[in-house]
Amino acid sequence: MIAADFSPAMLGTLDAGIEYYGLEGRITPLELAWDDDWDLVGPVAKAVDVAFASRSVTTTNLKDALAKLDRTARRRCAVTMVANSSPRHDLHLMNAIGASVTCSNGFVYAFNILIQMGALPQVTYFESPRRDTFDSLEAGVADFSRMLEHGNEDKVDRLRDYIAQHMIENPHAGEPGSKGVPQGRYMLDHVRKVRWAFIAWEPVSAPSS
Repeated sequence: MIAADFSPAMLGTLDAGIEYYGLEGRITPLELAWDDDWDLVGPVAKAVDVAFASRSVTTTNLKDALAKLDRTARRRCAVTMVANSSPRHDLHLMNAIGASVTCSNGFVYAFNILIQMGALPQVTYFESPRRDTFDSLEAGVADFSRMLEHGNEDKVDRLRDYIAQHMIENPHAGEPGSKGVPQGRYMLDHVRKVRWAFIAWEPVSAPSS
């Protein structure tokens, strides 16, 4: 198995996990970015049975990134891309306070690029639930204010009113939460959902001679 990431910090976490679970020799970490020349620093053509990029296809050249995955895999390729607003946004909350939200169409472009490449991509949609917790009204406002950008900065008062009306006790307060941080005392009365598109296809590129 080959695991690639452009971040040395993420690779350090991976190395620690490999050592902890005794997977030395089974997983090969590579420091690799989409914009790198994979012929020089990446996996060789048809190096793996399946090439999969999960929520990581962030690049200025989507066609080139998909082609790199295609060249690397022998049997199957797949990507997971957001299919509505950014995972950083709570779409329900943003709509409720009248904030503008830009939805991503990257998965549509990916599908069309794959068709142009000669592939027959299959698309499956799924949602992942997320719970944001906080310890006070002001802490919640400070946390959710990160979503108010690109012209929504004037919605802070509406945001505060919404959180005040919809914050409820978190029955799992103090338990491990996201990234190992203990969950806060409060949460909102709705579950934040992120919609994803899972796009899979059989490689169309031929092995290099």
